[in-house]
Amino acid sequence: MAKQCKYSCDTAAETLEWIKAIADFIKPFSFLINAHVVNFFKDRLWEAVDEDWLQCLINESVESLLLIPSGIVQDHWPTSLKEFVLTLKSLVYPREQADLKKVFPNFQPTSLNSVLAQGMNLKKKHEVEVLSAIVSSAASAMRADAVIDVGAGQGYLAQVLAFEHQLSVVAIDACSHHGKVTNARAERIKKHYMAQMRKFGSGNQRLNVPQTITCNIMSLETLKSLTTMSSHKGDVEQPKPIEQDLELGLAGRGSSLVLAGLHACGDLSVTMLKTLLECEEVRAVISIGCCYNLLSEEGFTNAQIQYGFPMSCGVKSVNLSLGKSSRDLACQSAERWKSLGKDAGLHNFELHAFRAAFQMVLHKYFPEVGTSPSIGRQGKALRRKQQRKIIESELQAEESTYSDLPQMACNMDEACSVTHSGESEAVNTSGIRSDVDALFTKMSLHTGSTCERTTSTDKYSLFEKFCQSGLCRLGLKPSDNINFHGIWKGVEPYVSLIGIYWSLRAAFGPLLETLILLDRLLFLQEQGDVLESVMLPIFDPAISPRNVAIIAKKPDAGISSHHSSR
Repeated sequence: MAKQCKYSCDTAAETLEWIKAIADFIKPFSFLINAHVVNFFKDRLWEAVDEDWLQCLINESVESLLLIPSGIVQDHWPTSLKEFVLTLKSLVYPREQADLKKVFPNFQPTSLNSVLAQGMNLKKKHEVEVLSAIVSSAASAMRADAVIDVGAGQGYLAQVLAFEHQLSVVAIDACSHHGKVTNARAERIKKHYMAQMRKFGSGNQRLNVPQTITCNIMSLETLKSLTTMSSHKGDVEQPKPIEQDLELGLAGRGSSLVLAGLHACGDLSVTMLKTLLECEEVRAVISIGCCYNLLSEEGFTNAQIQYGFPMSCGVKSVNLSLGKSSRDLACQSAERWKSLGKDAGLHNFELHAFRAAFQMVLHKYFPEVGTSPSIGRQGKALRRKQQRKIIESELQAEESTYSDLPQMACNMDEACSVTHSGESEAVNTSGIRSDVDALFTKMSLHTGSTCERTTSTDKYSLFEKFCQSGLCRLGLKPSDNINFHGIWKGVEPYVSLIGIYWSLRAAFGPLLETLILLDRLLFLQEQGDVLESVMLPIFDPAISPRNVAIIAKKPDAGISSHHSSR
């Protein structure tokens, strides 16, 4: 059961209609969107949620809760709950990967060789392969002199564009370390390509080596200045990277440039779109945004000339504001929620419960600390440390098989909530890490009711350690007068509600992201015939959930503007 998106963003009028529909839908749920979940117990946030919804969802499996942000409902749910989830889903911009060969002329994605792909995980490799092919197609269609990779990071996209697609590329990033890594990596890649050229008798061929600029792009004017540079081919014998001294790159005008940004953070994606409008040299922009929590917003940040949200006159006319909590929420991905699985989902819900209960400790014993101080990732680090400590002791006791896993799991503090973390942590015992990972996988199959009966004591033990760690992180000295046990007992009856609350709240993440993206698209559409623009999901959402690109060009730039209606 699902409602298909009935809205389109082909024209400014259609985009504004979609935005207004989102605004009308979210207004009654501001209590959920703007909530700060660390105050879940302190402010009894669950009391604002429909009681019928809570009574229904309290009996749902973790797997069903994790599917709510994807718009998936169960037949036995109350009608009002099903209508809420399905209507919300119908307002979200669809994420199925577009048929890119129909959109871009000469779109020819290629699988990266091992040299270019070195250091990339599966997600990054997929993103770079797809985006580099799109940028190459665009640059070819408009006969661009150069591509500027904005927020280039370690230069993955820039290097593929330069070495594989033979484009002149300038990589801009705020981090000087990233610039050094980009240059060092480019040197290694260059040696590989030079060896290949000598092997096949094309040693006189020139290679494009990305230039690098280290610069914190804090304003539109900065990026406009950088884009006035003329393109020049990197010489295979004497590549000339540019770092810090921007004057080296500001000679000459009349270039035809493409701006590309792979997950350019916060206001940087906004600045790219404005640069297209205000800088003559820039003929096209291909931008995939992220980190909406870092967006500046009118009325919520220090007074400044430019804000990241809202961009369009249409959104300003609707008089809709987001705020910090909403922008944080826009970063939530339905695809990632769906992929968590039972154990990781339980683990995440427990951490939210620990943090909200810890807030009760701060509120009662350390009121001077403030409303919601950041304590970092102490909960996750604590959980990983305890998991490995217990598992290592089991392995060192010479457990030769996994045949007794169900009983063994019930004796382990973390058995009911195993998480598969991508973050590595050093393990002293030689060779134990692979055994630990294997044990994590096998244990996830054995989380039965016997084990669940032991979790109350285990959870309190973890909560107390979480609090001790959090207090240390805040520079606070734990006192013997703190009644951790009393606070945990007070909130324990409501711990199971936090997963429900978070799942309902997370469902707004894709919708708020849709709103932010539509605002950017509408800003471009409001320019009339000056620009042609399209919004398109270019990555496989199962691999890269943040997959929507905003692509805009000046009418004579030669890029196809065809796209399907939404």
